[in-house]
Amino acid sequence: MIKNLSILLVEDDDVAAEAVTRSLRKVDPKIKIIWKENGKLALDALREKAQQKEISEPYLVLLDLNMPVMNGFEFLDHIRKDKKLNNTVVFILTTSNEDNDRTRAYHNNVAGYMVKHAIGPQFAKLATLMDAYIHAVELE
Repeated sequence: MIKNLSILLVEDDDVAAEAVTRSLRKVDPKIKIIWKENGKLALDALREKAQQKEISEPYLVLLDLNMPVMNGFEFLDHIRKDKKLNNTVVFILTTSNEDNDRTRAYHNNVAGYMVKHAIGPQFAKLATLMDAYIHAVELE
C-alpha cells in the first residue's frame, strides 16, 4: 500500500460515506479518508491543502455526481481548469448508470466510473478496485 495515501471522499449521503469508509478501512486500516459533503467543500479542501495539511499527497478523489451546492461535474470542471489540480486522479462513485453521465465523466479524464448498486454489498468491489489501483501505481 502506498504510504500515507489520502482519499478525498466527496459524497452527500452519510450512510454511503460510512459504508465506503468501512470498506476502505478493511483494505488498509491506516488509510486517511477525508469526507466532504459536496464539490464546493472538496474544492476548498484541495485548494487549501498546502496551508492546512488536511489532504496530503499522494491522494485520489472518490466523487459522487449528484450532490447539492456543487455537483460532481461542476467539481470536475473546476479541477480540470486549475493548473495545480488538473492532474488529480478521480474515480466516480454514483447512482447514475446513464450513458451520458459516463461519457461526460470520461471526457473529464476520470480514472474510473462505478455505479453504487453494481459494486456489491458494503462496497466490497470498490475496496478491491482501490487496492488494485494503489498496487498498480506502486509498480511504476
